Amino acid sequence: MNALFDLAYGTSLGPFPMIAWVGFLTYAVILTASFLAAGRRWSARLRRVPLRVHKALGILSLIVATLHLLMGVSAYI
Repeated sequence: MNALFDLAYGTSLGPFPMIAWVGFLTYAVILTASFLAAGRRWSARLRRVPLRVHKALGILSLIVATLHLLMGVSAYI
């Protein structure tokens, strides 16, 4: 867990550590997936986006959120 802790809190890309960037990415993917689902009602272009794209974004958000969780837990283990 030391390697994960060093990656999460030691690596800085700009003003934030890596764990913050992974959190921002998780939020962006979840927001995009929800926008695709909700936007189908009012946009004809979004109706043409296949359902598998929404599912893929959901799976990606679970993977990135799990990485974010492991980075956060690595500080306490």
